[in-house]
Amino acid sequence: MSGPSPLVATPPPTVGSERRRLFGGAGRLRLRVPAKLRNLELLLLIFAVAIMAAAVLLVQLGALGAVDASFFPFVGGLALLAVVMHVVLRVVASEADPFILPIATLLNGIGIAMIYRIDIAQHRLGWQSSGIRQMVWTAIAMVVALIVLVVIRNHRVLQRYRYIAMFVGIGLLLLPLIPGVGLQINGARAWIGIGARRADGTVPLSFQPGELAKIALAVFFAGYLVTARDSLSLVGRRFLGIRFPRVRDLGPILVIWLAAMAVLVLQRDLGISLLYFGLFLVMIYVATGRLSWVILGMTLFVGGAVAASQLLGYVANRFGAWLDAFNNDIYHRVGGSYQLVQGIFGMSGGGLTGSGLGLGSPNIVPFAASDFIVASLGEELGLTGLFAILALFLLFVSRGFRIAFAGQDDFGRLLGVGLAFIIALQVFIVIGGITRVIPLTGLTTPFMAAGGSSLVANWIIVALLLRLSDTVRAQPRIVVES
Repeated sequence: MSGPSPLVATPPPTVGSERRRLFGGAGRLRLRVPAKLRNLELLLLIFAVAIMAAAVLLVQLGALGAVDASFFPFVGGLALLAVVMHVVLRVVASEADPFILPIATLLNGIGIAMIYRIDIAQHRLGWQSSGIRQMVWTAIAMVVALIVLVVIRNHRVLQRYRYIAMFVGIGLLLLPLIPGVGLQINGARAWIGIGARRADGTVPLSFQPGELAKIALAVFFAGYLVTARDSLSLVGRRFLGIRFPRVRDLGPILVIWLAAMAVLVLQRDLGISLLYFGLFLVMIYVATGRLSWVILGMTLFVGGAVAASQLLGYVANRFGAWLDAFNNDIYHRVGGSYQLVQGIFGMSGGGLTGSGLGLGSPNIVPFAASDFIVASLGEELGLTGLFAILALFLLFVSRGFRIAFAGQDDFGRLLGVGLAFIIALQVFIVIGGITRVIPLTGLTTPFMAAGGSSLVANWIIVALLLRLSDTVRAQPRIVVES
């Protein structure tokens, strides 16, 4: 008869065995395996590049009646850069959002095709054309975005440098006001000259530092509101059912309002001042959830804009062209409504389906490739094409908001909202001005309009949103397998 089994010491479970016990096997908890997002991104990128190449081909057939193969190596070069960015994402941000890069590439490509079409109409070809310059700026912007993705491996690092971002943003805003550095173009002193001045006073290259300032200020606003939102949201008196902040808490919004008014007065740039103030207003509302901040902010800005329309001639001209664009005196006045009316006639001529790429006359509108590229697209792509472009912007912004609200840290949420709202507000200001919803401003359509500074800034926004989305998706989540 056998005796009782001897006691055997059971070794403590190892980390690997415990992990298998908790997360392995059917019916047990396991870490969710992320979807193959990059494969979807690659498929969408191929589709975006194909649309860009088809748009360039249609422009050539419509405007030239033949195919000029010399332009397609540039298209191939941009496609290669997009693929390189995709490959880098597989390595440094494998779980980043798969829609942002293809949407930005497609919008950028459609813009290049339309700028190239306007160059043909204005007989500007070769290296001096705006289309070639836009391709070069696109390559520079995508390289800068790649550097941002590689250098910034975690968005939370930016929170440490929020005050440095504030000084950088203010410095970039003030840079065009420095004598000998700033340039005044089309009435606004918002550019700086790069390179030695020529005999006629022009410079080889101009850059708008305010485009980069909006990103620096978004970083500062997000970092500041994370630390100050309690005092901005929890105290104050109620009036008409709305809790208004204390007088001593009004400092931030008054400072930003004064900065926006200073840009309006000193730089003569209504669009940039509206963009900065609107950005801060939305971010402070998201941080605090208090409608009173929106009411106070809108009251301050509308009051300042009305006062400026009475005191500043160039603002009065913008308001006059907005309210009475078809007045014959305003139409023919210098700085009047000629550009606005021509853009409206061009879009109305496009109708529902447009005249077709290369078959319209967008070059009649002044600054058709920059300020009024939406009107040019409306003429040749019609209302259907404009709705498709607006749908792309809507999808881009919605993905940005989705990334922001899926995050677990407050700084990332506010930064994501700020970056996405920059694109949304800029599109609204541009299209609202062209369609006479609001007064016309000097802002450009993101990713599409001719101009290097805006393009670089918007691709940096793309890189930061990709980094944010990768951080959000890479956070471990536990799901139950049935």
